[in-house]
Amino acid sequence: MNIVLRVSACLLWVGAAAYASAQQPAASVYKTNCAPCHGATGDANTPAGKTFKVPSFSSDVVLKEPDAHLLQVAKDGKGKMPAWHDKLSEDQLKDLITYIHTLQKKS
Repeated sequence: MNIVLRVSACLLWVGAAAYASAQQPAASVYKTNCAPCHGATGDANTPAGKTFKVPSFSSDVVLKEPDAHLLQVAKDGKGKMPAWHDKLSEDQLKDLITYIHTLQKKS
């Protein structure tokens, strides 16, 4: 029983570490490419966000959007937002959407 608990704890720690390291690249991509307009917290409270009328990731409009739509916007761009399909892989874009969900405040 003791060995089972140790192995379980080890697997849990490895899984948590893998999840954390998987989030880092998306956070870095977001900080570099998205935060100038969308803001560090996704609130779009930046000069560019205000100029281009970027919605907060926590707005009702964005919260109602399915991931497929968010992914399509990230790939193809929208309005003044550039397309990222030629700069980021499909997996990076999906990870970015997952990271954006961590910034959303649902009420």
